[in-house]
Amino acid sequence: MAVPQVLVFRTQLNIRCPFIFCLHNVRKSSSVAAVAVEPVKVLKNQSYNASDGKGDGDVPKWKKLSSEELGISTSMIAKPTRLVLNGLKKKGFEVYLVGGCVRDLILNRTPKDFDILTSAELKEVLKIFQRCEIVGRRFPICHVHIDDTIVEVSSFTATGRKFKRNGYNVVRRPPACSEADFIRWKNCLARDFTINGLMFDPFAKIVYDYLGGLEDIRRAKVRCVIPANASFIEDCARILRGVRIAGRLRFRFARETAHFIKELASSISRLDKGRILLEMNYMLAYGSAEASLRLLWKFGLLEILLPIQASYLISQGFRRRDRRSNMLLTLFSTLDNLLAPNRPCHSSLWIAILAFHKALVDRPRDPLVVAAFSIAVHCGGSLSDVLGIVRKISQPHDTRFPELLDQNIESDEALLDEMMNLATYVEAALQEMTDEHFVSRALIEYPQAPKSDLVFISWTLAQKVSAIFECVRRGKEKDFRRKRGRKIDYESLALGKLREVRHIFAMVVFDTVFPPHLKD
Repeated sequence: MAVPQVLVFRTQLNIRCPFIFCLHNVRKSSSVAAVAVEPVKVLKNQSYNASDGKGDGDVPKWKKLSSEELGISTSMIAKPTRLVLNGLKKKGFEVYLVGGCVRDLILNRTPKDFDILTSAELKEVLKIFQRCEIVGRRFPICHVHIDDTIVEVSSFTATGRKFKRNGYNVVRRPPACSEADFIRWKNCLARDFTINGLMFDPFAKIVYDYLGGLEDIRRAKVRCVIPANASFIEDCARILRGVRIAGRLRFRFARETAHFIKELASSISRLDKGRILLEMNYMLAYGSAEASLRLLWKFGLLEILLPIQASYLISQGFRRRDRRSNMLLTLFSTLDNLLAPNRPCHSSLWIAILAFHKALVDRPRDPLVVAAFSIAVHCGGSLSDVLGIVRKISQPHDTRFPELLDQNIESDEALLDEMMNLATYVEAALQEMTDEHFVSRALIEYPQAPKSDLVFISWTLAQKVSAIFECVRRGKEKDFRRKRGRKIDYESLALGKLREVRHIFAMVVFDTVFPPHLKD
């Protein structure tokens, strides 16, 4: 392996006035958002141009940047994370925020979580915090418990062992490079994407950019640190993480990265099913489900992960880069409007939406039947509440979806019979989604599509989803109190509390079938 060549150069700074770095928020939209950027003041008058084996674009310049000029303040860091940072710093250890949280702080977004990197050994971290444990065998980290929050802390020594496994990161210390810079640089080289390779010292108020991550944020681009084929072969879960990041931020992929996502898509089937569920939950439960589903479809991943839903898109003539919508995508778009990275839902909710939609695809229903079903779920099976509400619906339904079929159901008895029948279809759809044999036959009518029998929904989780709909067939549950209004208890939603999951499921279904904008 050739050793990277290092060029040393000097940066000319404008001493008349500091440059201001301005990154505008990446807004949620159907297209890739542009990120405006002005030059930022480099804190040192020397940086390095290091060949780090990246697969796309020019070799980046090492930069040390003022976090204040990047718009980052300590108030943006969650209180539990600040307590851990302060605890480590008081003991004399170096501490950094690393990964996606730094990227999100620069974009003025709320991070999903905060990851801490420290010079302390993990055993030393255990001594500092009372409620702390070491987890993970291959790449151990510390879980520090602060109130009800877990803060992840990794050590330079532990990540160094991970770093040594990557043959592309065999580097030697460049000339005129400090030992501290070299250690930080090596750690960044072990990361997946350049925009996740930023390091933030909240006490020195410095952001370290050794991989060109800020430039890729400015260009709204997801790019692998090392050549994309080697990166995805080394860890195919990076394919799903890349989709999750691009979907959430509305970023595009660098050309080489996009190419090898398509080429190596089938490799994700080798992942542990629990890991796949975790990554799918990150995509669908944190407010970017619609964009993530579109990307999974675009890059040929949906056929492997969710063959039943891929079959639906094919039957609709949905092209890979289609900007149109359909009922499945609209359901998840409605869900996205209620969630955020710091306000996720439990996985049972999005699985319930998938099963519900499949039931409608198998047999389209009258909009009032769908309304009655959603109200029954919300009311814990109270039929009197269902009839009392559904007959007052006067607003039009969304006529774009073939899953909704006008049947002109007049009698209450017929309406309730159809509602019960829909509940049976939803339960059957859930069973089919967790049946390897059925899943493997989902795309049998499309021989050009890859075959997949992947089922990552466990039996226990399927039972939790099934409980959402039991009340429709069994009638009103004892002591059930339905929620009023649209207020959401996000803590209960994240924990999968049945009352809250039913509340949001009903809101999503009703607002999709009877969109508020059609009210007038």
